[in-house]
Amino acid sequence: MSGTAPQPQTGSRAGEGLLTGIPSQPGPLRAEPEAPAAAGPAPAAPRPSAGDLLARGLELFTGRPLARHQAAALRICFALVVLLQLLREWPERRVVYGDRSAWSLDLARRLTAQDHAFSVLLWQDGRWWFEACYAVAVLAAVLMLLGWRTRFSSVLFLLAVVSVQNRSILVGDGGDNIVHLMVIYLAFTRCAEVWSLDARRRARGGSAGALPGVLLWLLSAAALTAAQLTGRLSWRSGDWPHLGWAALLWTMWAAAGLWYATGRWWPRGEPRAVLDALGSMVHHCAMVVIAAQVLLVYTTAGLYKVQGSRWQDGTALYYPLHLAYFTPWPALSGLLASSMLLVFALSYGTVLTQLAFPVVLWSRRAKNVLLVLMVAEHAGIAVLLGLPVFSLAMVAADSVFLPTAFLLWLGARSRPGRRAVT
Repeated sequence: MSGTAPQPQTGSRAGEGLLTGIPSQPGPLRAEPEAPAAAGPAPAAPRPSAGDLLARGLELFTGRPLARHQAAALRICFALVVLLQLLREWPERRVVYGDRSAWSLDLARRLTAQDHAFSVLLWQDGRWWFEACYAVAVLAAVLMLLGWRTRFSSVLFLLAVVSVQNRSILVGDGGDNIVHLMVIYLAFTRCAEVWSLDARRRARGGSAGALPGVLLWLLSAAALTAAQLTGRLSWRSGDWPHLGWAALLWTMWAAAGLWYATGRWWPRGEPRAVLDALGSMVHHCAMVVIAAQVLLVYTTAGLYKVQGSRWQDGTALYYPLHLAYFTPWPALSGLLASSMLLVFALSYGTVLTQLAFPVVLWSRRAKNVLLVLMVAEHAGIAVLLGLPVFSLAMVAADSVFLPTAFLLWLGARSRPGRRAVT
């Protein structure tokens, strides 16, 4: 074969059609036909069916608790409101709520016999029982503020606040009504998932601190048993649904025991998963109720205002600024009332803000703008009209609508202070 010219190789090898000695090149030997261009835009993804949406909603409803930072903000704010109020009234506590009150124990017991309100202050006469209960109320507010053993402290906080307020119902105002409702709702939320001593303990391993929780659980059982044996608590009530406080408190006590038992002996089992799902569902329902309560307050307040002639002509704010009871700063109130244009703008702005908030709730930016306006409104009420507790209670209730990004930023800025406390 010497002297002959090299012939092209044939066959089915990868280098077919190339001369000998020239390596095969990557890629196709011949140009591939191009795919036909799309006739139109890419088809849209199929819409999820009603069953898919329902499954997704159920997963969110029973899964990890949502709005954890909002719940923690509610816990901290309302505990702070109650603590400040109790400390402010400390010098006159016996006159306002105690044995020296104009609303005597006999009158209070007659009223609670009709409306079936709850108050441990009515269980026994005497100064020392009142002093002990008032001190426990202050302690419960501190524990709730710190988020220590919140399943216990939230119930203690509920009983303490309700007891103090129901002792002398004539000294309260709208802010006390909001506090009264919110402490009930908070007992059913998981408000210690973040920014609490409970969250700090879980992050470090919760099994090491189980003994205090068990002791509190046993102490609660002893207290409930003693209250029932002495006739202080009852299973039945005169009003619908005819269930007394004993039914609620024993149910919460049993739920706390089951929660601890499943976490201790079946942390990965199905009973624990079921309790976690139930806890998330109760938490989500309570948060929805809190949000609905705030919206109801603003909606009814706005609707009642638009029916008044003074709000319609824009002069409603002029009159309380001239009442001595609502003018802690007479010079400032007089300066504001002297401008009718400013009074008109504030009167109409108050009504429009309260009525618009439930409507624009689905717009994040508009909601945040109105939140700022309402906080400014409550700050003005606190300063100009001398109603700090009412204003603080409403600002605390508004925190359920605060954006999570803002709360995370606020938590990051307050981290050094929280480390110093914990």
